[in-house]
Amino acid sequence: MAYSKLSRDASSRKALFRDLVTDLFLYERIQTTEAKAKELRPIAEKLITLAKRGDLHARRQVAAYVRRESIDGGQDAIQKLFSDLAARYAERPGGYTRILKLGPRRGDAAPMVYLELVDRA
Repeated sequence: MAYSKLSRDASSRKALFRDLVTDLFLYERIQTTEAKAKELRPIAEKLITLAKRGDLHARRQVAAYVRRESIDGGQDAIQKLFSDLAARYAERPGGYTRILKLGPRRGDAAPMVYLELVDRA
């Protein structure tokens, strides 16, 4: 499977995607470059599918990737993924994210997008 390296080595790329997917689950919408969003989308979709399964092994697989961060001391990203998001997408067979184009970024003209969860509150 082909992928974009995003001018990073493997460990930096993995750390970037872990941070971005954690923020996506916490805030349900993130602003990033188009290239990063396109690479992040399949990762987020697979993690949501694991959360829909809901068993202990799936929880451990998600916990190995998603960081334990929370907003204002509330539930962390993993709890939100398994309680709120898995229930929200229980009947949906896939396609949990969408990419909305914003235009070029000032400074380097990189194409910016919103990556967001569909049916977000």
